[in-house]
Amino acid sequence: MAETLDQIFVLIKQKLVLLFPVEVQPLVSVLLTIIPIIAVFPLLFAATTILERKGLGRIQNRYGPNRVGPYGAFQPIADGLKTLWKENVQPRAAEKFVYFLAPVVLIIPILLAYSVLPYGRNMVALDIDAGLLFFFAAGAGTELAVFMAGWASRNKYSLLGAMRAIAQMLSYEIPLILSAVPVIMLSGTLSPNKIVQLQDTYTYGVAHWNLFTPWGAAGFVLFLIAAAAESNRSPFDLPEGESEIIAGYYIEYSGFKFALFFLGEYLGLFVVCSLGITLFLGGWTAPFDLLNIIPSWMWFFAKLLSLICFFIWVRGTLPRVRMDQLMNFAWKFMLPLSLINIVAAASWKFVLFPFNWLVSAAIILTGYFALGFGLMKTANYKKRTYKFAT
Repeated sequence: MAETLDQIFVLIKQKLVLLFPVEVQPLVSVLLTIIPIIAVFPLLFAATTILERKGLGRIQNRYGPNRVGPYGAFQPIADGLKTLWKENVQPRAAEKFVYFLAPVVLIIPILLAYSVLPYGRNMVALDIDAGLLFFFAAGAGTELAVFMAGWASRNKYSLLGAMRAIAQMLSYEIPLILSAVPVIMLSGTLSPNKIVQLQDTYTYGVAHWNLFTPWGAAGFVLFLIAAAAESNRSPFDLPEGESEIIAGYYIEYSGFKFALFFLGEYLGLFVVCSLGITLFLGGWTAPFDLLNIIPSWMWFFAKLLSLICFFIWVRGTLPRVRMDQLMNFAWKFMLPLSLINIVAAASWKFVLFPFNWLVSAAIILTGYFALGFGLMKTANYKKRTYKFAT
């Protein structure tokens, strides 16, 4: 029974494919793989918007949405209808074709990145050996979309917001990729599916997640920080800092085009969280052998929901950083520590047990404190004074 529930979506797909003629079965199989991805994650986006607004309301001691539907549950539907019917304003001087294409170009690479991630046992759309390489290559297309939106709007604020967003995304994309390198090194593969399968082993009933190692824990923290910056989440949401540059690169967008940018931001958060789950949290595997009776796809989405709640909590807790702080943190702390973590992973491989735990942890902690104290010494902290007009 547990195995049938675990593979229920795979079995349903197989039965549906057999209903069609043999000639079109490959096409039907592809469509039945693509449609759930396109349907599930945008629905998760709608659920996340109400969860985030409710959660931030509780954190800030106020009510969240509570008017549309029971307890405000239908608020995402109201917001979606509003964006569909809202007037589509386009700047007169805009480069019309590029202006129209930018939100579409943002969505497509993100949806492509979903195709190589395993969501459960035998539940991966595209199982290729270079899956991680494909993921990062597809995700790099979002920078192009951001530049297209800022440049085509013919607005100086949009262009400045796009340049700042691209600088942030490129700066934190390097630590994001480097944090995945130790997993690739020790797994010996670029396939996300095989990386999950290697973590699907148990010793004394505990899973061999990469998180349960010194280099894995450090890599996961680095990955989460870089993922927040890549997804423009607080405290790294500078591209849309209203007090500094209005609304960033999509200031001139309205209606459904604006909704596509908003959707792309959340879909990007979901896909990067899914990658973190795959690399460090065992993907669809259970943390303990006794819990394998729960379907694998449930474990994956439970972990995804937990990370989403974590990012909501961070948004309601931390203030926005300054641009110089953001860039210094990326190049002077995140990048060196990511390289140090690669050395720690190498020591884990070549030093005998149990000394590999001590050596790996010592390398990471030494790098962390050295970089931290070094940055603190060079930081120019002064007492803030306020001057008012008289």
